[in-house]
Amino acid sequence: MNCRAVKAFLLTGFVVAVPLLKAADIADSEQVSQLLSDAKTQAFQLKEDAAIMHSYAMGGLSWQMHATTVNSMKEHINAVGRQLAKLEDARATASPWQQTAIDRIRPLLKELASNTETIINYLNKNPNRLQTSEYRDFLEANADASAQLNTLISNFVDYGKTKQRLEKLRDKLEIS
Repeated sequence: MNCRAVKAFLLTGFVVAVPLLKAADIADSEQVSQLLSDAKTQAFQLKEDAAIMHSYAMGGLSWQMHATTVNSMKEHINAVGRQLAKLEDARATASPWQQTAIDRIRPLLKELASNTETIINYLNKNPNRLQTSEYRDFLEANADASAQLNTLISNFVDYGKTKQRLEKLRDKLEIS
């Protein structure tokens, strides 16, 4: 390998490494952390609604009970959606892990909204057919998706809190 090739190789490595080092130095956004924490609360409520709704598939409850609960779910989905919009607005100030959280929330929330819309449509068209395997499958899919969303957001919030505690400890111990 000639000298010019070695310099080009080293320069390329340096150019690639500098952005990675800078990305690691980006501080977490307090605003994004708070928005994620708020989304965690809403995702938990959504998970609870979906679990309740899933339990309705086993009993002979009226379609009105189903409709009331699915409307509550829809409200919580919209609330998480509003949080996601705020997160996306604040994305430019977010650290890399926070940006990853935002990116991973979006598809799960989209799936959940679609599943819930399917349940609403089914209820509107078939209020007297709530014991079918098709309807139970919709409820189960929604319960699963809401649990995944809740776990995802909770894990990212926990990661942020743990990272913050470790950084405080690092500073206290004066470790660079």
